[in-house]
Amino acid sequence: MKEAPESVDLNEGSTGIGISRSVTRMNEEDEDFVPPPFNKSESTIIGEEEMGKVSYMKLKGSQNLRQRLLLSTLSSTPILIEDIRADATWPGLLSHEVSFLRLLETISDDCHVEINETGTKLKYKPGIVLGGRYLEHDCGLSRSIGYFLEPLILLGLFGKKPLSIKLKGITNDSKDPSVDTFRSTTLPLLKRFGVPSEGLELKIESRGVAPKGGGEVTLSVPVIHNSLKAVTWTDEARGIFNRLLPDVHIFTDHKAGAQAGNSPGYGLSLVAETTSECFISVDTTISYPHGNDDMDINEKKELMPPEEVGEEIASLLLGEIEQGGVIDSTHQGLLFLLCALCPQDVSKVRVGKLVPYGIETLRNIKDFLGVNFVIKPEPATGTVMLKCIGCGLKNLSRKLS
Repeated sequence: MKEAPESVDLNEGSTGIGISRSVTRMNEEDEDFVPPPFNKSESTIIGEEEMGKVSYMKLKGSQNLRQRLLLSTLSSTPILIEDIRADATWPGLLSHEVSFLRLLETISDDCHVEINETGTKLKYKPGIVLGGRYLEHDCGLSRSIGYFLEPLILLGLFGKKPLSIKLKGITNDSKDPSVDTFRSTTLPLLKRFGVPSEGLELKIESRGVAPKGGGEVTLSVPVIHNSLKAVTWTDEARGIFNRLLPDVHIFTDHKAGAQAGNSPGYGLSLVAETTSECFISVDTTISYPHGNDDMDINEKKELMPPEEVGEEIASLLLGEIEQGGVIDSTHQGLLFLLCALCPQDVSKVRVGKLVPYGIETLRNIKDFLGVNFVIKPEPATGTVMLKCIGCGLKNLSRKLS
């Protein structure tokens, strides 16, 4: 179901977030620079459009809509997106994308959204990220809570007040990173960039898997007082593991009753920590797919045995370790975003093979923040070194009266 909110207010307003545009850019003609391959997809930028007193960046297509909305908010850039699945059987915005827009309205002030009747055209003017306590949001059942956590964490860092929000829905699925991965791997990653430990927490109140969900978590994010901290993080993860991995810890979080959610299932999250505090993680969830919730229990197929799931996920973890990066492939996009949001200083990181999401993130960073990454593959190790000068994003929201 698509909704057409009230008409957008086109009066320009401050978002409370500042970017220094006088950034010294890396020279793309550097011999080490390898530009991400460009694909003329439906998501290419096709210019800017003046509407009233607001200049809208004009975009096309549905690809990376969540990240575009995130960067639009952080960079104070109003956007107009057209042809959102215009040729699809079910055109327009999907339910989880509408839910994400509602989440942006929940944590922001003076945020304006306009969606046309078919859902194929979206106008978004970001507001001031307020943060605040005792907030709640129902994430729905089409995507898990993990879909909302990554952008929510970044926005919370640049809010006027610390953020505390309760999220309801699916905590573990096979499409998005689980809440366990965010708690064990994502939060430690933030601390690398100067995010304070105090007030940074993800508490799992109850679990819920597809198709009926029932999970609930509480996310707490502190505000940064000025800006993030640039990093040099180039350890090669696979070279610094103990040979026999003697310290293996197993943690079981078994929920029952109301805390177990509304559908049967189970999940597994594996995390490897290096001696230099790199965290490499993988996870998976086994549950019945959407559409099977009304079937008789005798008609449902048996879930994959835990033993097979364990072998499969362990192989995936070994594959991530073999990549040699300081983070796993799932976190490439977040790592690049954090580097780009740093002060005007050089950040340098090592990753494994660039994944499609990481490449698309680099493109969006260039479009919204004006930050270029120098990319240098290292054939000897099979890794890729990336460095950039941050855009100088500062948290001005907390200084507003």
